Amino acid sequence: MGPERDGVWRETGIVEQFPPSGLPRRWRVELGGGYAGPAVANGRVFVMDRIRQPDDPEKIARLKRDFGPAPNYNYTRGVTLGTERVVALDVQTGAVLWVHQYDCPYTIALMYGAGPRVTPTVDQERVYTLGAEGHLFCLAAETGRVLWSRELQEDYGLEIPHWGLAAHPLIDGDRLICVVGGQGTTVVAFDKRSGRELWRALDARWPGYSSPTIYQVGQTRQLVIWHGDAINGLNPATGELYWSVPIKTHWGMAIGVPRLTGNRLYISGYPHQSALLRLDPRRLGAEIVWQGDTRRGVACVMSTPFIEGDYVYGGGPGGRFMCVRLSDGVRMWESFAPSTGKRPAGWSNVFIVKHQDRFFLANDQGELSLAYLRPGGYQQIGRTKIIAPTTPLGRRQVVWSHPAFAQRCVFARNDQELVCLSLAARQPQR
Repeated sequence: MGPERDGVWRETGIVEQFPPSGLPRRWRVELGGGYAGPAVANGRVFVMDRIRQPDDPEKIARLKRDFGPAPNYNYTRGVTLGTERVVALDVQTGAVLWVHQYDCPYTIALMYGAGPRVTPTVDQERVYTLGAEGHLFCLAAETGRVLWSRELQEDYGLEIPHWGLAAHPLIDGDRLICVVGGQGTTVVAFDKRSGRELWRALDARWPGYSSPTIYQVGQTRQLVIWHGDAINGLNPATGELYWSVPIKTHWGMAIGVPRLTGNRLYISGYPHQSALLRLDPRRLGAEIVWQGDTRRGVACVMSTPFIEGDYVYGGGPGGRFMCVRLSDGVRMWESFAPSTGKRPAGWSNVFIVKHQDRFFLANDQGELSLAYLRPGGYQQIGRTKIIAPTTPLGRRQVVWSHPAFAQRCVFARNDQELVCLSLAARQPQR
């Protein structure tokens, strides 16, 4: 969500309209599978992927265990073999600068085993990566050398959630804050230079998939953790619990990052879970203002909603992109235009990035729209294809990786490649 973690792209010199022939491609590089978006910093692009390995019946038999009953194939778990990688590229040319890889059998839901979920976190000369099975690395950004590492599954006796670890590590001063999972270790802070544990907190049956975030509420900085059982506010320095509001999601599907405006905190999760909380900065508490349902609020499935004034914009179930009044959850409008175009589609998704007074909207068909989002309606400026959807999902193929916007370009990946496309406005000829 950018350097300020607010979903706003502040670069200037960006196109007002998409060229009829599409965005000019600066470079492309082959990649393996994965949902992790690219991170662009200090002249480099960092991205994670997975290279699937041939089945080895003996190795699979050693790793296989009883995962329990599954309601349907979306939840069915099994063992697949492969190698997770961290790849660093030159931002100007796409040339591979270094690759860090490690053996990583997957035990997560088979239908969603393409690869890692977490965009690398870059902190000056260090880059932090978290794999789907809990491999946490601190790497030298220039060379890829391992500075330290943790295996969260072994260190904390984790049962990896159905769809893998997906919450992005958060840098806060000298701390690296991670959603881990387990009793008393749902969130853990590490020393960012050594990997030493600093504190641990919270019990949750479902750790969820939502990234930790820190907000200033009055005079107090609060670490907000949205896991599958509750929304929580903590002291980021110590892990002390300030407040907790029980709000349960289906199978722990708390995914989008909670968004704060003033003292109001908005959360959303699958299938129809949304709520507005009011935070009290004086007594460090929170209370529910309203909770959504199928008719009220917008429950973003995989994306984070965007708040503009007293209105929330986001993609709900089936690809229904909505505008909702923040104060009471009343829906102002809904449209399929940013997502499928015409009709509902299962798990359809739209990522939202604001630029000046308009928005870039990236859908799961690999299309990028430029539009105005207003309480009065959706106004599309343009739409263009940026990458092919390659991940099978029922009768569709999708791309579920959030693109990066930097260097006057958009960086997008699927299960086969990463592309860099120019969004630079044309300079007047002299």
